Amino acid sequence: MTRQNPPLSEPQYFILAVLMDGPLHGYGIIKAAERATEGRLRIAVGTLYGALERMERAGLVAAGHEEIVDGRARRYYRLTEDGAEAVAREALRMQQAATVVIGRTRDAGAAPA
Repeated sequence: MTRQNPPLSEPQYFILAVLMDGPLHGYGIIKAAERATEGRLRIAVGTLYGALERMERAGLVAAGHEEIVDGRARRYYRLTEDGAEAVAREALRMQQAATVVIGRTRDAGAAPA
């Protein structure tokens, strides 16, 4: 029996999506997700690191190198192969769900009053 993966939360989805472009540190992930959603999604620091920890345990992201910037450690995260598959699967799921609604909206607009 194939194991069904639960849908990703919106922050998880955009964290994985922005990591498709390459490794980023926490603040970079927050800013990239904000840009990708035109400011609609603002991931809080606690939400980010909790999600990264869970996704790292699930094998979707991996912590990479660290560097010291202004006396603070910056850890970079990268997308794993499983993470790339998960975000692609979620994008397809959302596209299929949107198609149902968009089709109905189009049909409703064409129906006689």
